[in-house]
Amino acid sequence: MNRAFTLHDLIVAGAALAAGIAAGLLLRVALRWLGKHALRTRWSGDDILVDALRAVVPWAAITGGLAAAAAALPLTPTVGHTVNRTLTVLLILVVTLTAARVITGVVKSLAQSRSGVAGSATIFANITRIIVLAMGFLVVLQTLGISIAPLLTALGVGGLAVALALQDTLANLFAGVHILASKTVQPGDYIRLSSGEEGYVVDVNWRNTVVRQLSNNLVIISNAQLAGTNMTNFTRPEQKLTILVQVGVAYDSDLDHVERVTTEVVESVMKGVNGGDPDHEPAVRFHTFGDSRIGFTVILGVGEFSDQYRIKHEFIKRLHQRYRDEGIRIPSPARTVALQKPEEIVIPHQRDLSDVVPPVP
Repeated sequence: MNRAFTLHDLIVAGAALAAGIAAGLLLRVALRWLGKHALRTRWSGDDILVDALRAVVPWAAITGGLAAAAAALPLTPTVGHTVNRTLTVLLILVVTLTAARVITGVVKSLAQSRSGVAGSATIFANITRIIVLAMGFLVVLQTLGISIAPLLTALGVGGLAVALALQDTLANLFAGVHILASKTVQPGDYIRLSSGEEGYVVDVNWRNTVVRQLSNNLVIISNAQLAGTNMTNFTRPEQKLTILVQVGVAYDSDLDHVERVTTEVVESVMKGVNGGDPDHEPAVRFHTFGDSRIGFTVILGVGEFSDQYRIKHEFIKRLHQRYRDEGIRIPSPARTVALQKPEEIVIPHQRDLSDVVPPVP
């Protein structure tokens, strides 16, 4: 259009813009209300969906209002084309950011559902976010009329130089992806390295693996080092595990009675203490004739690695009290020391060797 602006055009454009803004605000309020109800459900997918809609729907309404306002104004073809392209780019950016948020939230949700509430594998989330944002950036360039073929070629050539300069970083990145993809270590697992570090895996990011010790300290281990070291995973293939407690009783004890009492204590601990395995079958195994006692091993079941300390604590307390009630004696090591008076010490008779070895002239 080549005609001049009129008051009617401005009123219509202003009304369209105001309608778009009002619609965006109303939709934001409605989605906030839906978000509160989504938090009450167990499924985390509705939280991610509502959060994504809260980000894209209001902006889409405002963009629609801007487009309607621009259509109501007598703009020249060049200006109209520029405005439409700008609004399209804005909408693409909003959709790209929303898609990155949604897909990242889905990845984190899947990681948490597999690893437990304490785990989060941010390496996959970061990679996913970068890929989505890069695709959105290429779409924006294509929308603006910029050819992306030379850019992709330049990125392919420059990627080789970047890969050579960031060998350690890329090694840690691919090591982290390999660790998570092979499921040898997942966030939430309790691991112990051959070098002595141990704790719960909190996060596996693009460079490091974060391990939280039982003392609540964090140990930062590079992914390449973790992938190349020997370690024990106490959570896989099963989170439940067994622990051994060494006990000893006097030689005059009735071993059948000892086994029966110990088994009863194990059953009470397994069912009555938080962290015990109620399905664990008690096991008592005699194995050693010691200096002052008969030694045996008690096998206990625990729900996870950190539960073993509580279970051992309660088991030893209850077993000690039960042995006292049943009259079962746990002997302490004893040694017999014989003392002699000086006059009672007999010095062996020394043989006269003069008749064997002749005197030296």
